[in-house]
Amino acid sequence: MSFADSIADTIEWLKHENKNSNRKESVMKKVCVITGGGSGMGFATAKVIGSQGYYMILAGRTAKKLENAVAELQASGIEAEAFSCDISDRRSTQSLAETALARGEVKIVIHAAGMSPHMGDAQKIMEANALGTINVNDAFYEVMHDGGCVIDTSSMSAYLTPKFIMPRRSYKLSRIDRGKFMRKMMRRVNLFPGKVRAGVAYGISKNFVIWFAKTDAARFGQKGVRVLSITPGNFETPMGELEKDEAMTYMKYNAIKRLGHPEEIAQLYAAAADERIGYLTGTDILCDGGCVASGCNPLRRSQ
Repeated sequence: MSFADSIADTIEWLKHENKNSNRKESVMKKVCVITGGGSGMGFATAKVIGSQGYYMILAGRTAKKLENAVAELQASGIEAEAFSCDISDRRSTQSLAETALARGEVKIVIHAAGMSPHMGDAQKIMEANALGTINVNDAFYEVMHDGGCVIDTSSMSAYLTPKFIMPRRSYKLSRIDRGKFMRKMMRRVNLFPGKVRAGVAYGISKNFVIWFAKTDAARFGQKGVRVLSITPGNFETPMGELEKDEAMTYMKYNAIKRLGHPEEIAQLYAAAADERIGYLTGTDILCDGGCVASGCNPLRRSQ
């Protein structure tokens, strides 16, 4: 039996168990999964959506951070659990999806995990941001409940990185041949000097996230599920702290002259995921304090 067949059989079994288990609850729990949910925007969003009665699954790489976040949610009366997950690994995201299905109706997936240029080399950044998004969307395609919503997370860099850098013609390979897709992405990145490759990989990977979410909307739409992306600017988060100097450089272009607060974008995630906004799909929502709207050009930032 192939790996794909094994996964399919597991998912069918879990669906069967969900339908036929003798749960005490008359209505199955509504489940929300947040990757990168241990801190920053992901955790702030978990607080908002968890307060609406969802069973929260916080996924990420750092177990201790996740455990602390879950403990805080539980202390406020929110049902939650932690799940260690490497989004760049297909099996790991598949296991996350299976766990979510076993808990109830998977209604919301907020994919907020990723790596900044300060967190790894170009290859790792591309694997986490681009391949990670493919893995998360593919894993949850099989388990999402009707009326659900998947929100992928991009970055303002997707808009500020010059368009000529983007290998957009190769993006479609992500659905045909992942290995070839990654080779094409890294081939473009490696055209640049070593000292800027991490930043180039970040910009390309986040531009890809927007493309992938938009084009994935049709596939998920056949199941009654929405897909979109949210693009944050500079926020007061642990990841944002690593990029604080660069954020200050861009601040002069903002319409709102400050960093964003995680609680602000958390409300955006929660609102976009709300089933009552059932016609919103296949689009990107930019939340950057007006930086991109200013016409800021990263090639002329010093002016």
